[in-house]
Amino acid sequence: MTLPSSSGPFSSPSSARWLRALWLRCITLFPLKLVGYTVSTLGFFPLYFWIMKNAGQAWVLPLTGFDRLIAFWPAALPVYLSLWGYIALPVLLAKNMRELLGFSFGCAAMTVFALAVFWFMPTAIPNFTIDATPGSSLHFLKTVDAAGNAFPSLHVSFAVFTCIALARQLRDAGAPAWLHLFNAAWAVGIVYSTMAVRQHVLIDVLGGLALGVALGITSRQGAATRSHAGQAA
Repeated sequence: MTLPSSSGPFSSPSSARWLRALWLRCITLFPLKLVGYTVSTLGFFPLYFWIMKNAGQAWVLPLTGFDRLIAFWPAALPVYLSLWGYIALPVLLAKNMRELLGFSFGCAAMTVFALAVFWFMPTAIPNFTIDATPGSSLHFLKTVDAAGNAFPSLHVSFAVFTCIALARQLRDAGAPAWLHLFNAAWAVGIVYSTMAVRQHVLIDVLGGLALGVALGITSRQGAATRSHAGQAA
């Protein structure tokens, strides 16, 4: 990789190293990553919506004082929808098949657990009165993704799990601190947006947070164990 000659945040040798490390991660197994992510994402939604439609009478989750403090902010919708780009990053940056499968299995485990909860203990958020102009993106979201399948919030689980996995990848690549901060801010923004666009309330956000952290820690410990085993072999 040729280093830029001009001064700037990406012009130093250290910048070249982490940029090259991330680039090499991106191109590794790229066709498999692209096909796998596309198939798994498209396959998730039919099952998710089928359970929402057929799980039975949902228990409406109560509002807390914290929920009432969060103002409805439709401008947060792009951040909410950005999850599907955010979650693709650890897939794109997987350095080998082991890391790719580790993240994929973690997402699959969270999905299976959450879908089982949705089926056996269906929940829904309260029917908020909001101004969603017909034809707008928010109106489409509210029409397609109804109030069901609330607890735990898979949106939050995926965001937290992705943040943990991405932080490990950035650290391994030697990425600078500002990129770690951006990663954390993106995850926090997604979590906040789930409440700001009235898709979730505090109870299911906390449930999603617990699920994402639990799988993130388990995945990280598993990765460390496999790494130590590989070094000892």
